Amino acid sequence: MNINNILHQLHLSNYNNGVISGMIELEGEGEWIESISPVDGKSIGKIKSGSEEQLQKIVEQSTKAFNQWKTWPAPKRGEIVRQIGNALRAYKEPLGTLVSYEMGKSKQEGLGEVQEMIDICDFAVGLSRQLYGMTTHSERPGHRMMEQWHPLGVVGIISAFNFPVAVWSWNAFIAMVCGDVCIWKPSEKTPLTAIACCKIIQPILELNKVPEGVLNTIIGGRNIGESIAQNHKIALVSATGSTPMGRSVSKTVAERFGKTILELGGNNAIIITEDADLNIALTACVFGAVGTAGQRCTTTRRLIIEESIYDTFKQKLIHAYAQINIGNPLEPEYHMGPLIDKMAVKAYLDTIQQIRIQGGSFLIEGGVLTGNGFESGCYVKPCIAEVSPELRIVQHETFAPILYIMKYKNLEQAIEIQNAVPQGLSSSIMTRDIRKSELFLSVNGSDCGIANVNIGTSGAEIGGAFGGEKETGGGRESGSDAWKAYMRRQTVTINYSNQLPLAQGIHFDI
Repeated sequence: MNINNILHQLHLSNYNNGVISGMIELEGEGEWIESISPVDGKSIGKIKSGSEEQLQKIVEQSTKAFNQWKTWPAPKRGEIVRQIGNALRAYKEPLGTLVSYEMGKSKQEGLGEVQEMIDICDFAVGLSRQLYGMTTHSERPGHRMMEQWHPLGVVGIISAFNFPVAVWSWNAFIAMVCGDVCIWKPSEKTPLTAIACCKIIQPILELNKVPEGVLNTIIGGRNIGESIAQNHKIALVSATGSTPMGRSVSKTVAERFGKTILELGGNNAIIITEDADLNIALTACVFGAVGTAGQRCTTTRRLIIEESIYDTFKQKLIHAYAQINIGNPLEPEYHMGPLIDKMAVKAYLDTIQQIRIQGGSFLIEGGVLTGNGFESGCYVKPCIAEVSPELRIVQHETFAPILYIMKYKNLEQAIEIQNAVPQGLSSSIMTRDIRKSELFLSVNGSDCGIANVNIGTSGAEIGGAFGGEKETGGGRESGSDAWKAYMRRQTVTINYSNQLPLAQGIHFDI
């Protein structure tokens, strides 16, 4: 792969501006941020980050743009998103490759991430003609009640490195058709993929005379994220990241009565019953645990296995893990690439140490890979630890390919073990017994935002609302009726009679 050729295709050769407001590119006033690929440890480029003062200017520009953009008919806004989807189709190969190289996921996953952006564009285009409000019967004669939805305003989007472009698109393209304007702060670990998206989209905005400030990007660190959370003119903050980050954002935004969508930590489990199809279960577990090197919020962290098949499934896991090829994720023969950086490697090693200290044992040992092809220092071995579910370390999410396995006696116990962690994002059960699957999906079953039967925890279709419960944060992104979070609801009552009857039968005679 020639990274310089990829950057040239994406109009990023020697690019170093970290602020884009609408179609206007500005030189950042903050610190330099260097993008280093975890694939080979090489520098891809440097971006001059934006300053808090520049963010304030973007907010002002976005507020002006909103006053125009919200008056565009929703289907016309959808037409802009349709054209964006077509542009992403044209740039799928180079953008997907850059995603893989800058973040470290496999090329197929990088291409899949861009495809997810294309899919959400298609979804949003259809949605632009379906922003429905309901009507309901009034208790008063000669009255009609209905709901209608209006654009919310400026939306701040704080995204994480593991899905450097897709999660932004879930928010931005839905928000656009809803009539909102967006300010994106991508992860400072993956700035170039964000700028590449801007460069792809800019000509479309200009061609269609979209108001300057509808889509904005500012590269920056924690201070920019904090400023977004604090700004009273940003109506909604959608933040993806760690639970501590989300807790800070939630508190700050709530204090000013703003709205949030928080997609935070996951500690996802698969329950494997004695009647499960073990071949299906094995594929789901292995991909869920090692895909993206364990750096998905939906990564499988825990296997809860029925005791009669525990030893059998352990042997299947050992055999499967022996076949995992680790190396350059841009090469198709490798299943798993690197962690994002050496800080992630340290967290991985610290967790392995804690497993030992707290009494766990390793079915498959972990460790850092060295030698030819692993010069970046970010490649690690996927490992499996046998643990008791009560261990403190099991309660925490480590963004790395560490899989905990444990056994259970009955399904009620398995569900209790699954739910006994602070996080509540994704969950799965492997079973061929409909009664067990229905219990898992019932009010007494999984307490997660996502519950799957006979598929893994990892990955989600854009048609469903995505998000979780408990310390995963709350709120939903992407499909279903998640669009309502980006709009404000208004209840309308119309009196078409010659009288003024009051609600609840109250009489007020004057």
